[in-house]
Amino acid sequence: MTAPAFAPETEERLALARQVADAVLFEGYVLYPYRASAAKNRLRWQFGVLVPPAWGAECEEHDFQHTECLMEPRAEASLAVEVRFLHARRRTVQRALPDGGFETVPELHLDDRVLVPWDEGAEERVELVAPVAQLTGDGIEFPFRKPAVEDTEPVLDATGRTVGRLLRRSAEVTGVVRLSASELDGPYRVLRLTAVVENTTPWTPPEGRAADRDAALPHSLVATHLLMALSNGSFLSMTDPPEWARGAVAACRNLHTWPVLAGEPGRADLVLSSPIILEDHPAIAPESLGALYDATEIDEILALRTAALTDAEKREARGTDARAAAVIDLADSMPAEVLERLHGAVRGLREITGEPDGFPDEFGVTRPDTPWWDPASDAGFDPEQDRVMVDGRPVGKGSRVELRPGLRHTDAQDLFLQGSTATVEAVLHDVDGAVHLAVTVDGDPGADIRREQGRYLYFQPDEVVVPEDPR
Repeated sequence: MTAPAFAPETEERLALARQVADAVLFEGYVLYPYRASAAKNRLRWQFGVLVPPAWGAECEEHDFQHTECLMEPRAEASLAVEVRFLHARRRTVQRALPDGGFETVPELHLDDRVLVPWDEGAEERVELVAPVAQLTGDGIEFPFRKPAVEDTEPVLDATGRTVGRLLRRSAEVTGVVRLSASELDGPYRVLRLTAVVENTTPWTPPEGRAADRDAALPHSLVATHLLMALSNGSFLSMTDPPEWARGAVAACRNLHTWPVLAGEPGRADLVLSSPIILEDHPAIAPESLGALYDATEIDEILALRTAALTDAEKREARGTDARAAAVIDLADSMPAEVLERLHGAVRGLREITGEPDGFPDEFGVTRPDTPWWDPASDAGFDPEQDRVMVDGRPVGKGSRVELRPGLRHTDAQDLFLQGSTATVEAVLHDVDGAVHLAVTVDGDPGADIRREQGRYLYFQPDEVVVPEDPR
């Protein structure tokens, strides 16, 4: 086992996967409106936080991740592993004094930003390469250590005069990576790979003080995840395995992590084990111009709302974190035509040929014109002619019903329709066998538009009654 820089070929394969891994690394790093004072930025880092064992014993967070996946290595194969996480750096703001010293202050105002105390995240990597043959049996252990660091950065005003400084401190963290593999019974040579990342930092909460998550974060591995690459061979998909491997996949234990195939679609020699649930071969949308760091980010909405912040809010965001400042600058400089690209994207189109028996997909397989999930794909259903029994009476298109949505509370807005009468426009069946009534509310001035666009309100049969006078 070695811990050198990866070979150029491995680096090339990892480059594409790191784009997604970076999104995992900084998921929820700083949330809109990107200011330290915002309530949702006061409880930081929710994903993949491996805390010191002494803190994990007192809370519901964990000090390890456990990944299991299946691989089919070929002769002389080696496994390259990259552990990635953020190391919290506690930033203090200090103001320059006339005597040349500095004093700690809660904020420091500059022309373009307001500097405040903040925990920054410094990216850390642990890299190792091991022959697959060494992973069988007891496997291998690779301990690692990231030392404590303290540095200062001068703060200059617009004239170049030193008005303060930023003092950054990070605490020492230690950990261990454990790798092992065991061969499974079956017709093919398949190994179950186990990868465990554990925080072994010997920090304990200060004596006499209640345990504090904020105090534990500098000693934690934040947003921890793994990239694993085989030099010769392939991994099996854990979300869509071949039929013969489904039982073995189901027997794999994945704790606090989720392994998926990564890298270029069509290849299976790279796995991303993430604390966030992803699909195989996840990718960054090509329309996205840069990271916005907000969990489940929606670029268009965030860009518009960020651009609409006041100048004072933008000054505070720029002083919160360099990455937050980059988001502000991105939103302020985004051309209209680029913003328009974020409004929506079509990932695939098919040519309309007029052929009634379907169209071939990208693999040449003929697909039906009507998707399997569309009720119209089953000739046995007719939304305009079907009937369903309500209060012993058949109800279908044209029937009048009284709405009683309080039974299910599917949509809070439905409560305003309690007791209203409505006209049934269609009887629909979903793929789970449930029946739904598409209705327009009587007296709704937009009813004709709803019919034209097919935008109805939907209720199940037990959410309506038939009025005494159904005319």
